[in-house]
Amino acid sequence: MYPASQQVSFQDSSTMMIVDSKESASPVCKEETQNGGGQSHAEFALFNSKKLQSDLEVMGTKLKHHEDNLKFLKAQKNKLDESIVDLQVRMSKLHSSDTPRSENSDANLQGEDINEQILRHKNSAAGVFGLLQSRHGTQASQLALTKGVVGVVAKLGKISDENLSQVLSDYLGTRSMLALVCKSYDSVMALESYDNQGNIDINAGLHGLGSSIGRAIEGHFDVICLENLRAYVGQHKADDPQRRLDLLKPKLPNGEYPPGFLGFAVNMIQIDPANLFCVIANGCGLRETLFYSLFSRLQVYRTRVEMISALPCISDGAVSLDGGIIRTGGIFTLGSRDEVKVIFAKPTASRTMDNYSEAEKQMKELKWKKERALDDIKREQVLRDHAVFNFGKKKEEFVKFLAQSSSANQQMMSPR
Repeated sequence: MYPASQQVSFQDSSTMMIVDSKESASPVCKEETQNGGGQSHAEFALFNSKKLQSDLEVMGTKLKHHEDNLKFLKAQKNKLDESIVDLQVRMSKLHSSDTPRSENSDANLQGEDINEQILRHKNSAAGVFGLLQSRHGTQASQLALTKGVVGVVAKLGKISDENLSQVLSDYLGTRSMLALVCKSYDSVMALESYDNQGNIDINAGLHGLGSSIGRAIEGHFDVICLENLRAYVGQHKADDPQRRLDLLKPKLPNGEYPPGFLGFAVNMIQIDPANLFCVIANGCGLRETLFYSLFSRLQVYRTRVEMISALPCISDGAVSLDGGIIRTGGIFTLGSRDEVKVIFAKPTASRTMDNYSEAEKQMKELKWKKERALDDIKREQVLRDHAVFNFGKKKEEFVKFLAQSSSANQQMMSPR
């Protein structure tokens, strides 16, 4: 037992709780000195019990306050992390757009050159369809056999970063890049007819069209039916004119976002405004149907090293700007990058695009805010730990009091 004059204090950075040794002394002993005043043991025990319960409630409220503060601060920190990742993606696009290129180099990445890439595949369905479009323009889409064809995969999306365009084209492969995209199953069936024995009628559909212009279609070709795809059903990013999908960003086991993560491939495709809404009857556009089907939650990283370090949080594959590819189900693509025959076009540079230096300023501000949030979290954690300690001490005191009161009651009730 502490001397009568001694006090024991428990202090955090905001408050100090003083526990007087007189008040900490055994309630039973104190009661013995006060019984002469006429206060019964039961009354005294009831008074002390209520006092200790009240103290516990106050400390419990204070502990909950610190825990609520921690929860709020951590949520703020997570929002800042998301904003930093989003800004990194935007800065990557700005950096790519600001890279000096010759006029010929720029032209090589525009839609006209994509047409040339497709037309080089003379005996493919995409080559035949592309030649029809180049010769007849909008009239080609009015033909019965091509009326339901939206286009060729390679022409339905644009990518600002040339390295990303190449690695995504590598990921899909030439066959998928040259796949025809149709709105409905009827549109798919209009492309090919069969005789009574089930053989392809080379004089009908797209085969007949190819034969008529001296470009017989050879081998298999893929046709994607949008209405038969399992479309994305989640939310979209708020106030985004490109209607990007609101996908949950990956996190490592320690709760941090993986370094080098730039975004999801499905959101890094720029789509023509006409194909963003209501391409098919249920109101879905190409991002929710075609590109979500092709890429799902494929993640994009800056480098192979960063991509490999993020393996614990990669579920649907990943690619890196330097050519690394991890496919679904743990399939790795090794070796050097193939010479890509068909890649996505580069979108026309926007005059209203944010300046890169402004984005850098925003990044510095976000990182400063994150550092402040981390400091606040550390301080609040200290306060919360002190509150837990004080609450535990008061709880021990309450339990001890109950035990002593119970023992005293038993002694009083036992026959002498």
